Amino acid sequence: MADELILSFVPKGEQRIWRSLTRMKVQLTRDRVRLQNQMECLLEEMRIKLSIVVSNLLGASGLRILHALAQGETDPKRLAELGDERLHCTEEQLVDALTGRVQPMHRGMLALQLQRLQLIDQQMAQLNSMIAQAMKSHQDAVIRLAEVPGLGVDSAQQIIAEVGVQASTFSSAAELTAWVGTCPGKEESAEQNHSSRSAKGNKYLRRVLNQAAHAAVAKKGSYFQVVFRRLMPRLGYKSAIWAIAHRLCRVVWKILHEGVRYIEQGRDVGPREKKQRAQMLARALRKLGYEVTITPINELAPKPA
Repeated sequence: MADELILSFVPKGEQRIWRSLTRMKVQLTRDRVRLQNQMECLLEEMRIKLSIVVSNLLGASGLRILHALAQGETDPKRLAELGDERLHCTEEQLVDALTGRVQPMHRGMLALQLQRLQLIDQQMAQLNSMIAQAMKSHQDAVIRLAEVPGLGVDSAQQIIAEVGVQASTFSSAAELTAWVGTCPGKEESAEQNHSSRSAKGNKYLRRVLNQAAHAAVAKKGSYFQVVFRRLMPRLGYKSAIWAIAHRLCRVVWKILHEGVRYIEQGRDVGPREKKQRAQMLARALRKLGYEVTITPINELAPKPA
């Protein structure tokens, strides 16, 4: 009986701090999305269709218009002037979307929601700084994970917080995928498999890997996009995405456990695309409080005698 018991993964003190920080950030992200939905409902009540003409309600243009509404501006033409010229709509469409019925109660509620949004953004910035400081000595592991298509600095930090810097608790990639819950299930009876549904695992990592899988298959020419297109006709969209999440989980284990770097196996990546990818990752790391110096690997290799 004792041999059938599965031990729980209890992380060490430092990793528990990372988990608390990254999970709090996840909760704040959900709060921000929930608040955005509430703001959209309030705009619907005002008969204002801003979300139709602005792709990101909480982007620069959207926030300028929302602040003006909260401060009492109701003229659709003046509100439309606050929109960026790069918006994918005409001035007439924007004016029409901003024509509604705004009551004093609506302005008061919108002002309160904007205050909550500002507080959430401030707390997110503080958490980013705290996470970067807590993982400062493991910056190399964060960068190596962030190089994987579909992953970024934020995803890399969450993964390390959940499994550790070296994923040393898991002796193989199969163990990690089983713990996360990305491997196919196997429910057999009378030598017949009745279900391949994945087991329940770490919900935080399942969410991160699912989001990363969607991003990875959208990366033009990536290995994961090639595999996804091969699997989708046979498995369907959802199962194919989950298969990509499974492969990503195995890649994560190899990068952390063996200390290797990701090498793209899809189409050949040119020097221009490599430079753009490196600059994008460097900007993301600096934004989170890291110091970054970009040095090509061939410059680090020892020169022959």
